[in-house]
Amino acid sequence: MKRIILVTTGGTIASKINPDTGLLSSGAMTGEELASMCKLPSEINLTVESIFQLPSNQMDAEELSHLKTRVEELLADPQVDGVVITHGTDTLEETAYYLDLTIANDKPIVVTGSQRGPFELGTDAMMNIRQSILAAACEDLNDFGTVVLFNERLFSARYVKKVHASNVAGFASEGYGYLGTVDQDIVSMHQKPLHREVYSQKYDLPVIDIIPFYLGADDRFIKTSISTGTSGIILEGSGRGHVSPKMVEAIEEACNLGLIVVLTTKTGEGEVRHVYDFPGSVYDLTNKGVLIGKDYDSKKARIKLAILLASGATKQEIRSAFLK
Repeated sequence: MKRIILVTTGGTIASKINPDTGLLSSGAMTGEELASMCKLPSEINLTVESIFQLPSNQMDAEELSHLKTRVEELLADPQVDGVVITHGTDTLEETAYYLDLTIANDKPIVVTGSQRGPFELGTDAMMNIRQSILAAACEDLNDFGTVVLFNERLFSARYVKKVHASNVAGFASEGYGYLGTVDQDIVSMHQKPLHREVYSQKYDLPVIDIIPFYLGADDRFIKTSISTGTSGIILEGSGRGHVSPKMVEAIEEACNLGLIVVLTTKTGEGEVRHVYDFPGSVYDLTNKGVLIGKDYDSKKARIKLAILLASGATKQEIRSAFLK
């Protein structure tokens, strides 16, 4: 019999209706309460551990570190076959990618949540939990790293995004598709990532800012980021990775000060590439010391840069890591 640990952290999936407001109180339920409502697979030995009871907008570096440490401890037990983590959807993709980059264990780690609370009509909470447990017990998921299950589909932590504010089909991997499915309790894997990256975190996660380009953008946010002690900046450019010429001088200043600046694109698909040579282009920015963020979105790039810096990586090592 497979042994799976269900680790709960709060979120909509663990919410209750507040009688005073009629709205959801996110993370109000313990893991034990939540599990008691589910029709759990009888052929799986399940242990529930409630770590946090938080809406996921309250997740921070401290909670991430604690969650990672606890999951590593659980997976180190030879009697444990996999871990399922329930999480609020607002920051679920960032937590999943953090775990994917920092936990080296080959056993399955499945992160899930829900778009509707357990007491709402048409809730997806119970099915997502059940299917995540079945996936975590499936040996086909060994050595996949951390994956996300939502609405019968399994996604790569690197590429999964929340793509809808409320629909139960709230997560997708634009341009890359899903890795597998869970259909009527049958887990089927269709593809597997070619590479896994795992880094050893030596220091606390540093502050990394995301600064977007938009029509008429200037250098105010970049200057503020520099002056308030950031360790790195993720630029969210348009198209192939372009920003306003008004931002360029401050970006160059950040690079000259030794900050790591990574350029991403806000488009849903495609890569940052050298195509144009105008001020604010990828060519212009890389000549000033900016690193190319390839096909990473800004949130995933921020997580990856924070982990790389916390691992003690050099700028050249970071440059190479973002080209993977």
